[in-house]
Amino acid sequence: MPELRKDPILGRWIIIAMERSKRPSDFVVDCHESQGGFCPLCPENERTTPPEVLVYGRGYGMPPNSPGWQLRVVPNKYPALVIEGELDKQGEGLYDRMNGIGAHEVVIESPDHAASFSFLPHDQMLLTFRAFKERIADLSKDERFTYVMVFKNNGKAAGASLEHSHSQLVALPVMPRMLVSELEGSRQYYSYKDRCVFCDIIRQEVQQKVRLVCENSRFVTLTPFAPRTPFEMWVLPKKHNSSYIEQDEASLSDLAHIFSETLRRLDTCIPGIPYNFILHTQPLRSRPLEHYHWHFEIVPKLTSIAGFEWGTGFYINPMPPEDACRYLRDMQL
Repeated sequence: MPELRKDPILGRWIIIAMERSKRPSDFVVDCHESQGGFCPLCPENERTTPPEVLVYGRGYGMPPNSPGWQLRVVPNKYPALVIEGELDKQGEGLYDRMNGIGAHEVVIESPDHAASFSFLPHDQMLLTFRAFKERIADLSKDERFTYVMVFKNNGKAAGASLEHSHSQLVALPVMPRMLVSELEGSRQYYSYKDRCVFCDIIRQEVQQKVRLVCENSRFVTLTPFAPRTPFEMWVLPKKHNSSYIEQDEASLSDLAHIFSETLRRLDTCIPGIPYNFILHTQPLRSRPLEHYHWHFEIVPKLTSIAGFEWGTGFYINPMPPEDACRYLRDMQL
């Protein structure tokens, strides 16, 4: 029988369609072959991107925007928002508008065109998480921005337009609706129970080990109780903290370790799986929040959103998270 599950943070209902339950091998993934051709993100093609805003690994004395790097961050050549100008907020009757001011950057995670983020060496993956921290901290100095969205589209089905492994940052002048809902839901929980809902989730999942995929000394990966898609996972710090940019180097190293294990389990379970991951953290220049807990959400692209989902806001998921967790834990790495 199908089961309705309620997300304890957002109050969002999910339908677990038990009668449609699948094994990992039942999901069809389009593993398209490389198209080849010119890649603007590869070494020797630095002149084709906007000038880098952050680089790691290039030797001392080598000129900017030249080869020899391990990771580069560059402005997006076709940005969703532009950094030059004023917000110029206006009202038009009951409608509001402002200029599309923000920042849109691309994190080129490796010089190797064929590298998969899931299987990057630890030191290379660590550079990505360090770059996220540095760029958020730098963009937070701009008073026009209220939030920096960090995300990765992995695979064509998940929205990746270039094969070369990369992730993106978008600085926004307004708060994303999803984060507003998370902040409000966690605030309500805290006002009622005087505890962080994320901390309670971590505590329960570590004790029960029903949806716990893996853990290390600082982080856990779990399949959430009410997942939107099959094999959705959250990566959370065990110690309460609302701000990603407050993480020290040891914490980022452990994050890279658990992220690597998490994605390798996912990719071994369903090779070539398309997914998105998104960083959820507190608003820019915010004081520490007792009710909120920063985390990453990994959302595989295995199901489609159609009329029912658009009309109700419900998601239909054919994979109970307990089954997904079992499959992921059983993977031999």
